[in-house]
Amino acid sequence: MNNQSRRGKVVAKSFDKLSCSNKNSIWGAMCAEILVRLGLRHAVISPGSRSTPLTFAFSRHPNIESVALIDERSASFFALGIAQKKQQPVLLICTSGTATANFYPAIIEASESGVPLLVMTADRPPELRYCHSGQTIDQQKLYGTYTNMSIEISMPSVDYARLKYLRQTLIHAWERCRYPAPGPVHLNFPFRDPLSPSDTVNNRSLPKEKDLLSIIDNVTPLIEVRESCITDEMMHLSKKIRAIDRGLIIVGPNQPQSADNFASCVGQIAIELGWPTLTDGLSPLRGFSDVNPYLVSHYHFILSNPNLFVSLRPKAVLGIGPLPASKILRTWLEKIPAITWIVDNSLNNVDGLHREATHLRISVDTLRAIIGKNLKKQTPYCQEWLKLEKRVTKNINKKMRECNFSYEGKIAWLLSKYLPPKTSIFVANSMPIRDVEVFWSVNNRRIRPYFNRGANGIDGTLSSALGVAQANKKTVLLTGDLALLHDTNGFLINSHFKSHLSIILINNNGGGIFENLPVAKFNPPFENYFVTPQKVSFKKLAAAYGIEYVNVKTLNELRGIISVLPSSGIRILEIKTNRKKDVRYLNDLNYLIANNL
Repeated sequence: MNNQSRRGKVVAKSFDKLSCSNKNSIWGAMCAEILVRLGLRHAVISPGSRSTPLTFAFSRHPNIESVALIDERSASFFALGIAQKKQQPVLLICTSGTATANFYPAIIEASESGVPLLVMTADRPPELRYCHSGQTIDQQKLYGTYTNMSIEISMPSVDYARLKYLRQTLIHAWERCRYPAPGPVHLNFPFRDPLSPSDTVNNRSLPKEKDLLSIIDNVTPLIEVRESCITDEMMHLSKKIRAIDRGLIIVGPNQPQSADNFASCVGQIAIELGWPTLTDGLSPLRGFSDVNPYLVSHYHFILSNPNLFVSLRPKAVLGIGPLPASKILRTWLEKIPAITWIVDNSLNNVDGLHREATHLRISVDTLRAIIGKNLKKQTPYCQEWLKLEKRVTKNINKKMRECNFSYEGKIAWLLSKYLPPKTSIFVANSMPIRDVEVFWSVNNRRIRPYFNRGANGIDGTLSSALGVAQANKKTVLLTGDLALLHDTNGFLINSHFKSHLSIILINNNGGGIFENLPVAKFNPPFENYFVTPQKVSFKKLAAAYGIEYVNVKTLNELRGIISVLPSSGIRILEIKTNRKKDVRYLNDLNYLIANNL
């Protein structure tokens, strides 16, 4: 279909009689058509009266996949999940008042993790503010410093100059969602009555369809500009890096637009330098061992050996993205007097250790080009890391096969080995993140991890996973019981959900991560105020939402279930574990493996 035919089809829906029946409806229709031409394809809308002009326009547009969710907090995290998967802005719409405040946690997460969200909040007109009018709060700059841009849009108008203003403001907002670093943008839309379109009004003063089209006819998707200039300073840096024979690459949690390209670039850098690559469990790299034979995943056990903690210190560290979650790795890095470069092309300081480090604001593609073709052989330092990785992997595999109870760390180990290739997995914060970090094995399965590690909260876990699944078809969520309970309104999407999500629910009756902290010795108040166990029947909860439920009694049973995933629906796979027993087992396992290296 050519562009003119495509436009003809869209126009017939965007500017029909209802869409052009008053100023508000025209304002909404213009917003929808402009954003579609820029590239918008997904909108998540929460119901309300004041947002009627926006809801009406975006829900009717044939090129927008819209979903209605009544809980704004759940809706915002659902949109966040779609945006994580698509790496494109997703639109959020809600009415005025406290509805807008429920977007805040997801906006914080989007800001901290660099996810593009376009947020449209409806508002009362100026004359109805600060006079105790219903459903009215101060919404200007509502999200503080957590947006790339925040603008109060003018009152709707059909004046030609004002329609051009709307067009350019939306184009700018779309740009700021993506550049110079992805993140949320907030547009606040005040509306006066009438909020609904009219099917009886015939106002000749309103612009015609052809007039509206003339204003937006040249709106097209943005041209993406990638850095390509390699300076003399960069080549000097490359020479300095290549001269180091005891260097280490450390890759933190990341969600690159193309996992294949990211893995290939890092793999080529590692091979060309001859450096080992320590990679976080939330990086897709652990699923690409064929393009990077220098991958190391079990550094938790290796660095738990006191002698290796000292002898493995490198001369230089090349960090890619944020730091991994591993506490022992962070402790080790704090004690290393090594030259440190951090590759991260966002605007953020991603080094919470405050090392004497230099941030390189470039992509891994540019870094690969700078390093060039060196093809350096494995250094003795690299060989030592790979030898230890092989030995630890063999021991972990042996111990996991021998483990005859439902140990939660073994669940992460099983997922890395038996999930179908190219599955997406959303990993909840707290213990699931740590389990993946420690036990997820290097492989070639191309399993793609997703997560909310910007602010590291447990809120919105289910909704974000559902958003990833909605844009991906088959997805798994690895979560604890508290994180799931914190977001059960996410299940309200069930009737609109058209993909598949398997929820692997580790039910250890509370916050298992707290068992690893010193406060665990003090009970009370430990159990009631830290672990906070909740006596909830997940079987009954699933029934209430019309969700499939499976009580998984053994991990051998889980292995069979996860090997083949359905194509649709939501299901809970509950596995009950003992958090105190799990802590003891991990401590014993860590001591046994680390001290036999």
